[in-house]
Amino acid sequence: MSTHSLRGGLIDVFAGAVCSVLTIAYSLSYAALIFAGPLEAHLSYGIAVTFLSAAVGGAIVALLSSLPFAVAGPDSSISVVIAALVATVIQRLAASGTTDLIGPALIAISLATALTGVLLCVLGFTHAGRAIRFVPYPVIGGFLGATGWLMVTGAIQIVTNLRPTLSNIAAFFDPALAARIVPALAVAVALFVLLRRSKNPFILPGVLVAAFIAAHIVRLLSGMTLEQAQTLNWMFHLQPAAALSLPWKPQALSDFPWSSLPSLAGDVLAVMFITIATLLLNTTGIEISTRSEAHIERDLKVLGFANVATAVLGGYVICTSLSRSILVRTIGSTSRVAGLTVALISTLVLVAGGSFLGYVPKFVLAGLLFYLGGDLVYQWLLHAARRLLPLEYLSLLAIAVLIIYFGFVAGVLIGIVIGCATFALSASRVSAIKFSFDGLEFRSSLDRGPYELSLLADHGGELQGMALQSYLFFGSANRLYQHVKALLMHQPSCRFLIFDFRLVTGIDSSATHSFAQIKEAAAAYNAQIVLVNLTPELQRAFRTAHFISDDVIIASDLDRALEACEHEIIEAHRSGGDDAGSLRSWLADALGDAALADRLTDYCKRMEVQEGDVIAHEGDAASSMHFILEGRVGIVVDVGDGRTMRVRSLGRHTTIGEMGLITGRPRSATIVAEAESVLFELTAETYAHIKKHEPALSQALLGYIVAVMSERLSFANRAVGVFNR
Repeated sequence: MSTHSLRGGLIDVFAGAVCSVLTIAYSLSYAALIFAGPLEAHLSYGIAVTFLSAAVGGAIVALLSSLPFAVAGPDSSISVVIAALVATVIQRLAASGTTDLIGPALIAISLATALTGVLLCVLGFTHAGRAIRFVPYPVIGGFLGATGWLMVTGAIQIVTNLRPTLSNIAAFFDPALAARIVPALAVAVALFVLLRRSKNPFILPGVLVAAFIAAHIVRLLSGMTLEQAQTLNWMFHLQPAAALSLPWKPQALSDFPWSSLPSLAGDVLAVMFITIATLLLNTTGIEISTRSEAHIERDLKVLGFANVATAVLGGYVICTSLSRSILVRTIGSTSRVAGLTVALISTLVLVAGGSFLGYVPKFVLAGLLFYLGGDLVYQWLLHAARRLLPLEYLSLLAIAVLIIYFGFVAGVLIGIVIGCATFALSASRVSAIKFSFDGLEFRSSLDRGPYELSLLADHGGELQGMALQSYLFFGSANRLYQHVKALLMHQPSCRFLIFDFRLVTGIDSSATHSFAQIKEAAAAYNAQIVLVNLTPELQRAFRTAHFISDDVIIASDLDRALEACEHEIIEAHRSGGDDAGSLRSWLADALGDAALADRLTDYCKRMEVQEGDVIAHEGDAASSMHFILEGRVGIVVDVGDGRTMRVRSLGRHTTIGEMGLITGRPRSATIVAEAESVLFELTAETYAHIKKHEPALSQALLGYIVAVMSERLSFANRAVGVFNR
């Protein structure tokens, strides 16, 4: 073995040994929290079960986790929920007069652990673990904040043997009880202050050891014996060593109150929920702090297997620990040896027994719980106010209060309802309209002649459109309905209402009802609805609601919808003024001079092309421009991989190729006839002759080209303005 490997192994063992101090302290605290009240007489058994869980589950996670330095064991948040489960079991048993409490409690704990392990495995194998990310943040925050508060009240119960409630709050004004709480608070405050100032891994175990030593020094100086300290509840009572046994014995199973199992389902679900949430939150924290990447599906399966194994042996839920994993990584551990060392030391403590518990001051473990619970309360109930909107923060507080007073399941279920309602309210404030437009400022890609453009300039307001976005539901769709009503009141001449669904992710039935209202409002103004870019799911939703009928137009894309609506508007207002049936009459209007139009016509060569004919190829020399008298041509560009895309169309009384003729640059696109067309070609040689010998015609032609380009640029600017709204 090389010196480097030996050094690395020693660092791993040292990191595991240091981390074991925390694991022992945490495990004792969690055991005291769970096996409290009526089960305090069985605390030594609870300690043994806790270290069994830390040893078995920790070893499995250390061997198989995707993070080689991961350390697992009982967790604070999960222990609080398990304590709530145990309290419910004890309450049911006490109500039925049962005196054997520990057996059914252990079965309930192991059963919850086994079910949690199975669920973790299922989530890992189905890659569904990250679904917890969809739980509203206030629900998780309220859950963890309430967990912290219950941990604080559990700490009070440890040192006073009395769980604080509103009914017995006066009892805590007794100086004898208060005197036991104050040292625990001092330990918590010391941990809070020192750990805020330094991240040294020895602070937490150092404070606990110092508190332990100080307690015994004070006891000796006051002349108090160990037995007296135990009698006065300053120390845990000495208990016989616990002999572990499997809870799944026939007699114990037959004595278990299976009829009360449905009433325990809520607490079991709470254990499952908090375990999954804790694993994902802890894993994310470890990834960020150590700059490592975890395989969450693998870790779900590993932790699931670890919990199933722990449950079979009579243990309870363990989870990958954020603080302990970061601790061993900070010390320098890079292998699985650190986690295995923690598991080994937990095994040694298990074998040694819990007789040492009689020397442990209650306030030391309670102080640790005060610190852990207080930190959760601070992070999730106080500090969260700075990170959340007021409505979300109030939701978080409400959920925490509900959990504290009505239990985890009721709080989480009501919290999810509150979270969904808050989300719906927030989402409804987001406009369903990405941008709106009309035919005056936004048109199809079809270039039209001056006469048709003038008609659209006069009557473009008859086309009103909206590009919709996001998921459409009752809140956002109703606001859309109100917007359309106001729009129709201000634009009573509207002929077409275009709705573009390209950015819409979905729609619910209440939203289709709002569209039915929009349809009725449009019918009152004789406006026709046009639906664009409908996915099969959206189209199915509209057909299910019987919204799509003969008077509703369905278009595959916005450009085709705009072109069709523009054509209808032009035809409705065409008065015969566009009588330019020949090139001479068209150019006379375009150039403003009939004589110049005659001269230019004489220079042009007539072309008749069929649909699909290529008029010019991309990359060719720009040797001519074309006047489109009849028909339609398209501009097509090569987008690679043998694919082409049409970027624009040009109709009658428009020109193409004029910029290439003037600049002399190669053609940037291919020109293809989209219908049988009549064109007139002006070649580069002829244009050069005009510039040299007919300056008046050259100037008139150049003025016409500038006017055409100016109109196209103006249209482009208006379109950009629409997109930037």
